[in-house]
Amino acid sequence: MAIVRRIALRQRFLLYRHPNSTNHLTRQWTRLVSTERGDNDAGRKRGSAGKFLGGMLVVLAAGSAVVLYPSFTKEPPKPQQAVIEYEKSRPPSESKEENRDIISSQHLQVKKSWEHPGVYAWGSNSGRVAAPDSADSVIKTPRRIPYFDGMLLRDMKLDRDFGAAITEKGDLVQWGVAFSKANPTPAETLRGKDLVKIEISRDRIIALGKNGTVYSVPVARADQTSGEKSHQTSWFSFWSSPETVNYRQLKPKNLSWGESIVDIASGLEHTLLLTSKGRVFSAASSTSDFPSKGQMGIPGLTWATRPKGPYDEPHEILSLKGFKIGKVAAGDYHSLALNDDGHVFVFGDNTSGQLGFEVEPQFPFIDAPIPLPFTKIYSGSGQQPRVTSIAAGGANSFFTVDAKRVAGQREDANSIKDIGRVTADTWACGSGIWGSLGTGKWTHVSLGPSKIKSLSGIFEWDEKTDSVVPIRLARLSAGSTHVAAVMDNVTSVDASDISSYNDTNWGADVMFWGGNEHYQLGTGKRNNAALPTYIGPLDGGEGDAEKGRQGEQHRFQITPRTTVKIGEGGSGRKVSIEQRVECGRFVTAVYSGA
Repeated sequence: MAIVRRIALRQRFLLYRHPNSTNHLTRQWTRLVSTERGDNDAGRKRGSAGKFLGGMLVVLAAGSAVVLYPSFTKEPPKPQQAVIEYEKSRPPSESKEENRDIISSQHLQVKKSWEHPGVYAWGSNSGRVAAPDSADSVIKTPRRIPYFDGMLLRDMKLDRDFGAAITEKGDLVQWGVAFSKANPTPAETLRGKDLVKIEISRDRIIALGKNGTVYSVPVARADQTSGEKSHQTSWFSFWSSPETVNYRQLKPKNLSWGESIVDIASGLEHTLLLTSKGRVFSAASSTSDFPSKGQMGIPGLTWATRPKGPYDEPHEILSLKGFKIGKVAAGDYHSLALNDDGHVFVFGDNTSGQLGFEVEPQFPFIDAPIPLPFTKIYSGSGQQPRVTSIAAGGANSFFTVDAKRVAGQREDANSIKDIGRVTADTWACGSGIWGSLGTGKWTHVSLGPSKIKSLSGIFEWDEKTDSVVPIRLARLSAGSTHVAAVMDNVTSVDASDISSYNDTNWGADVMFWGGNEHYQLGTGKRNNAALPTYIGPLDGGEGDAEKGRQGEQHRFQITPRTTVKIGEGGSGRKVSIEQRVECGRFVTAVYSGA
């Protein structure tokens, strides 16, 4: 009995020491030990029944102590050795090129873009634009448009109800229900003009010829075939033949000798024409409504006050005279102009803050260009900003800026070391209710430009220059509610038969954000995205699955420009080719650019 008592006392001590013991058990053990020792008068009066019960409890406690004792005295288990999991084994390769396909999804994407050029589209299909041969209302993930298989395009623009593209030969192709309800499939319309760029308004296509001629073409096929048509005159004869398409020409007056139109931009109702001398003209680009929100940059110009002549006659924006403009951009109802010195001028609708200024209800639009002071935005940062590119779409504006570190009044060791260093930033303003600002916020109206942090202050190591370089934007395409940005990161397209066995090609990163109500982001889901995000490969991962990467997650990378032989195994003709992304009104496309 003495042994049992010692074990019970030891168990009592252990229970008090270990925090895992409960208060209930502690109380029970205290009561049990005190009763067994006979220290309580009430315990002595219980008689033989109480003693028997107490003895049984002591025996049970002793048994539990014997069972639990090893758990308290046993040494803790030794940590198990970490097990290294290696990458899944790949199927054996029979050639150097097959090995590259197996080890790199990006290499396979680049290879397929050369072997199978064409167009992938997704988003709203109510106008038969994303998939002309399908009755589906939406296309959730990238799908090829068979008409363009094997084709290279000079340009492409997309609306919800119609699409337009320029072939490698410079001819215009149109499709969609706004083009033809009876037959919305792609068809060539305006031929022989050597077109290089197109823009679209609400109901017309503005096309720029290589020689500087600007054409305004109706979207609807019925409007193209009706009315009086002009005649096309051959350079080699005095004979002329009637055109098959009814169009208008936008001819700015008083162009100087050798001056021509080199760039165009268009909103829903207006278009901007940039000349080789840096002058800017604006004109009406829609037959449904005359521009009335200051987007033409001509103070006081309305339908009632317009001068005599054609309704779409171009007018020079005199406020920009003296500034050599290098780039123009247009949203639905506003305009941007960037001069060669890196200064931005804005005009037009500002109801969502798309001009970069706080909205003033009494002044909903600005009808003359005014500068957007990025120097003030960078004030106090110790950086000197220079705007390098502009873009616009819907009710949004975008700016890329090279900010150079300069010497200031207060310098520390780090800032002195960074003097001369350039940081590439991206800014956005306007409506962000769909997330199209890319800042992570769902802002209805902008108070000024906001930095897209995901696309700003990014650097990478460039092995060719053996230095750290900023990652800029190569191209930004803004639709009505969503945006795509192609990064100008280091790419590689030099893998060949003479390079190493594991040398692979890879392209540029491309990210999407904004409205996704029609699956236009290409994520396969309907959630809007307020931050730039990646999407999967255009083929939906089929190529990766064939190479043993079934179920793996890879991102789409767009192929940079290079000169290759297109076709299966490089058996076709030699061309200069690149992939481009185009965001339109609820529709997105990636096409092979000539």
